[in-house]
Amino acid sequence: MTAPRLIGAEIFRHSSYGRWHPLRVPRVSTVMDLSRAMGWLPPEQFITAPRAKPKALLAWHTAEYIAALQRVEKTQEPTPQDTQRHDIGTVTNPVYPEIFRRPATAAGGSLLAGELLRDGGIIYNPPGGTHHGMPDRANGFCYLNDPVLAMLSLRRNGVQRIAYVDIDAHHCDGVAAGFHGDPQCLMISVHEERLWPRTGLLEDTAGGAGLNMPVPRGLNDTEMAYIRDRLIIPQVEAFRPDAVVLLCGADGVEEDPLAHLSLSNNAHWAITKALIGIAPRMLVLGGGGYNPWSVGRLWTGVWATLNGHDIPDHLPNEAEAVLRALRFDGNRRGKNPPQHWFTTLRDEPRPGPLRSEITDRVVELSRRAASLRLNV
Repeated sequence: MTAPRLIGAEIFRHSSYGRWHPLRVPRVSTVMDLSRAMGWLPPEQFITAPRAKPKALLAWHTAEYIAALQRVEKTQEPTPQDTQRHDIGTVTNPVYPEIFRRPATAAGGSLLAGELLRDGGIIYNPPGGTHHGMPDRANGFCYLNDPVLAMLSLRRNGVQRIAYVDIDAHHCDGVAAGFHGDPQCLMISVHEERLWPRTGLLEDTAGGAGLNMPVPRGLNDTEMAYIRDRLIIPQVEAFRPDAVVLLCGADGVEEDPLAHLSLSNNAHWAITKALIGIAPRMLVLGGGGYNPWSVGRLWTGVWATLNGHDIPDHLPNEAEAVLRALRFDGNRRGKNPPQHWFTTLRDEPRPGPLRSEITDRVVELSRRAASLRLNV
């Protein structure tokens, strides 16, 4: 099997949703720069993401919506219909210079990943993970839904059974809409309960295709390890997928400004490692993450994990310089960042009590999954 490959692009280095938007911070460029500084990203493992052509995006999105994104990028002025019908030009989904090119590049990487995985392997596309996008509108910072497009690309390239695991702090409402009731797809989402978009309730099975694990605030490493070992890995293994797609959102770590969970990045790396090898194909996507240091360190550690690299306790000077160059303007966390954000990738573990809300819900979902398999 060939070495894992990372998909990225320079468009993400300077493109921003605006001065005060949560996605004003650099993320993908930090992963690329840190990975290269660590010697983990030789040229033969890097692929420049192509920009998806409008026709390719019609695999899930409407022609009217794609045309609106292209037009608004040119004019930088949404019409009232663009805002009312497509949610373009709102506070959440603002107009910015690369409003079509940026998401189309992330989607292009995910579409390409489906082709590259035809014969097996591991692909990492950190620009991807825009799991809220809907067919005819932007939603939750997501103008396109590249996870859905990636899974459809896998299907076109011979993959039938797909296990989709989403550990972003927000529920994957767009992916759930795209694969609702699909018997060849298992969707597992671990997300903060009552956090936007407030979907993904425990009782919601996505038409029999989904297991939703809403978790209370303060989810710790101990609890996530329990969810990993008692729910995620057993259910993915039992499903016997042809491909695993992991959306590894970084907004579940304690320092993220938009969620209220208390994980360390060790939890994400452990889930990534545990999923390797369950299926002959694995695609890992980015997702949420709005603290530039925590998301850059976490996603770089994902790449190390996929390659089997040891993560050192202390970073070399070149890698430390990448982290020291980051800024987090407009957020109190950027005023006096702790030293370990500069000197190491690994957080201190954040263990804690295993609450009954977690154990009870895992038992319920495991029982429900067994019932769903019996009814297939």
